[in-house]
Formats: sequence, C-alpha cells, structure tokens
Amino acid sequence: MSESTAGSVLVLNSGSSSIKFQLIHPDTGESLASGLIERIGEPSGRIVYHHGDGAEERNCLIPDHRAGLTMAANIIAETGLDLREAGIVAVGHRLVHGGDIFYEPVFIDNAVVQSISILSSLAPLHNPANVIGIEVARAALPDIPHVGVFDTAFFHTLPPEAATYAIDRDVAEKHGIRRYGFHGTSHQYVSAQAAEFLGKDIAELNQIVLHLGNGASASAISGGRAIDTSMGLTPLEGLVMGTRCGDIDPGVVLYLHQNASLGVGQIDDLLNRHSGVKGLAGVNDFRTLLTLVGEGDESAKLAYDVYIHRLRKYVGAYLVELGGVDVITFTAGVGENNPDVRRDSLAGLGRLGIVVDNDRNNSNSSAARRISSDGSDVQVLVVPTNEELAIARAAAKLVKGSAAPQV
Repeated sequence: MSESTAGSVLVLNSGSSSIKFQLIHPDTGESLASGLIERIGEPSGRIVYHHGDGAEERNCLIPDHRAGLTMAANIIAETGLDLREAGIVAVGHRLVHGGDIFYEPVFIDNAVVQSISILSSLAPLHNPANVIGIEVARAALPDIPHVGVFDTAFFHTLPPEAATYAIDRDVAEKHGIRRYGFHGTSHQYVSAQAAEFLGKDIAELNQIVLHLGNGASASAISGGRAIDTSMGLTPLEGLVMGTRCGDIDPGVVLYLHQNASLGVGQIDDLLNRHSGVKGLAGVNDFRTLLTLVGEGDESAKLAYDVYIHRLRKYVGAYLVELGGVDVITFTAGVGENNPDVRRDSLAGLGRLGIVVDNDRNNSNSSAARRISSDGSDVQVLVVPTNEELAIARAAAKLVKGSAAPQV
C-alpha cells in the first residue's frame, strides 16, 4: 500500500459526453491522480491522465463510456498505480437522477444499481453512463465499498411551489412527476465556496449559481438552501445546452408526433442529443462555436444569441424570486473559461447593481476570483467547481459513519 494514497477515495464522474476520474484525499482535498475522457462517441476522442510522475495523453476513437473507462483503467495500470493495493477507502460515483428514492449518499448494491437503471428514463444521457461506470468499477474493485452521490439530492427540499408542475396532481403523484433539479453537488459546493471566498456566512447570502458546461443549469439559493433551479423532471428543461434544447413548448412534442410522424424515441433523441447549440449550429463544443462566430457564421451567431437570451431570462427570474441577490457565480467548463458568456449574460444590468469589470473578467486565472467592478453592489464571481471533491467527502463520511456493507 502506498502511504500517499492510503485513505483516499476514487471518484468517477460520468457525464453525457465525458468521464472525469480522480483519486482524492477527502480530508486535505489533494488530488493524487486525475483524468479526463472526453468527446465520447465523436470522431476523435481524447484521454488525459495526470499522475505523480507527469501526464499521459492519447487521442483515439472512444465509441462509448465502457470503452473509455476500460482505456482509462489500462493507462492507470501502465503508470504503476495498482488501485486494488492503494488503500482506497471508497469509490464515489456521481449519479445523476435519484428520483424520489435517493436523496442522500448510499452504499451501492445490486438493488441500487437496478433502481438507477429504472430511473434512466428520467435521465437518458446520464443514468445509463452512470450504471456502466458502476459496473466496471465494481468488477475492478470488488472489495472496496462503492457509494452513490446523487445530483438531485441538493434540490430535494425545493419548496412545493417551485417543485410542483401544474398538471393533474393524481397523475403527478402516481408517476413521481416533479422538479428534481440536477448538478446539485456542484451548486451546493460552489455556493459554499462563494460564501467562503467572500468571508460571509452562507446563511446571510442570496445567491445565483450558473453551472455552464455541456449540460447547463441555474439555481437560486437563499441561506444555503435551493429555492429554485432550471432543470426539472429530467435534465432536459431549462437553459440551452450543448445538445439539449432546454425550455420548449410541450406542444412541440405533440406537433412533431402528429404532423412530422416522429415517434417518442425519435423526439427524445432529437431534444436530448440533436438540439441546443448543436441543433442550431452543428457543433456543441463552445470553443468551436465561438470560432465559427468569429468567422461570421450566421447559424453559430444565432445559437450563441439564443444561449445568452435564455441565460439572461433565468438570471432575471431568480433576481425576482430571491428579492435581490448578493452574489452571482459562474462555474463549470463554459462558466469558468468563457469571458464572452459571462460578459454578455450580465451586460446592461448596472441599474440592478450588477457590473462586470472587463479586465477582471478577461483574466486567465484558474482560481476563484471576483470579476465584478469595485462599484458593483452585487458580487460576481468565477468559482471552479469540484464535484469530485464533494463526492469524495460525502463517500468518506458515509463509510466512516456507517458499517460498510459486505461487497
């Protein structure tokens, strides 16, 4: 056993088009090894693995999540780290949809895996990938407790007026239809980090957190508790995303079925995988989108404008719901790295006390930072999310506080 890895947690975060993995000390937050598998299912995939002696990078076709995880496991072994002998206390899995069943971290057994699979209809881009990650990891590390941490957990306590859809209540109750929300681990972590950055008690703050990645969501948080969020029953609702449409008139679904002869599966595929920025511009990578915008591509410009328009609508709505906001925080891949999105989404809001400083906004720093001007009443921050650390701490806490089940 390596002393440096003893007591660590291996975290798997399987997203819709990427997989992140990290070996983390939950107490110190130190990352001992980490990797990213991205562009899964695209013509050219990429695996990057960082470890104590350097980094490995490979560009190759990654057809699906199972292949990506297998490749990552091979790279880890090749660089001399035997995960079975590393003193890992838990494997923490980021799980997207817990429905009404899971709203706290849980030990993963076969029954839990089955329930997560059943819930895949509510998160078709994520839960299947999560299950694959669990299956591969449990087979590779059968003697270590596996813990599931759910994206929906933070939003389990949304007030009824925010969680309830205005449909027949008997139908809703029978089928578990409500607003669940997603990216909860990120929203909870980032809101706590924002309060710490400002030196404020989180209980005193009204916050808007904008988690902007290939999947994107906004939340309104008062006193550390979420009072609203943009995603709903599934991760499809809300902001415009990489491949998902976000908010759409439900009548469009009926119209497509009745007038375009599209089946339910085809509509599902259209709205989840071929809409959003990709549907409008043909690409879902924001770096590529902005390159096309700079080249004068009209479709890319429209996609960007639609994206910003929807984002501003949610910021405005949450300002009203909160009755005023103390801090707005950008996080995740686009939120942390794209100054154009940050600038344009908050442009012209000086009357509301929101003023972004251009020099601060254009800084290439990867640290938590303030990008609002000194005269801005509302603090605007960029705070890197660290869902992996939050998951590692939740998993370690569960293992420490409970007798781990036989695995």
